[in-house]
Amino acid sequence: MSYRMIDKLRWTMMTEIFSYTACRQLSQMFLAIFFFHSSEYILAMSIHGRSNVTCRDLLISRNYLLAIIFSLVEYLIEIYFFPGLKELWWISNLGLAMVLIGEIIRMTAIVTAGQAFTHLIRVYHEEHHKMVTHGVYAYVRHPGYCGFFIWSVGTQIMICNPVSMIGFAVVVWNFFVRRIPYEEFFLRQFFGSEYDEYASRVPSGVPFVR
Repeated sequence: MSYRMIDKLRWTMMTEIFSYTACRQLSQMFLAIFFFHSSEYILAMSIHGRSNVTCRDLLISRNYLLAIIFSLVEYLIEIYFFPGLKELWWISNLGLAMVLIGEIIRMTAIVTAGQAFTHLIRVYHEEHHKMVTHGVYAYVRHPGYCGFFIWSVGTQIMICNPVSMIGFAVVVWNFFVRRIPYEEFFLRQFFGSEYDEYASRVPSGVPFVR
């Protein structure tokens, strides 16, 4: 067999691997993103009514879109220059498991909280706003945030994106480290010592955030 035939065979094999890997990993990522946002919107409508739901409930912001674009650019660069990095299927499958677990935790949190769950922090106490401490809330105070943290980092592990994995973890964590104390300030205003007791025995659900 000539060197030209060997090179052609090698190129064909690399192209097939590239096509399969990229098709599987990117399709999983886009499916995860589509399902996450569409399910959030549908759940919000079913709980609060269609008239009380806006496009903001899709949870898609400019910064979020930029983060997704950055992760796609990283993926394309790495699969071209370091294709072996994307072939670490045990890492990719770990990320897929994290995506599924994060989605389940967040959806369970939304369904359990019902009317008490909103995408915007409540600054005024409404009559139907009750303190939820049962179900998944018996184990973590903010299962919705916990689920999103796991889900977002999992999407980048799933496509073997080391830079975006770290970036997503840092950015999402920084967002929650500011949001949780702000939200809990109002929860303590609404529920007083009852919430203090609850917070003292149940972790937040986000790493290193008390």
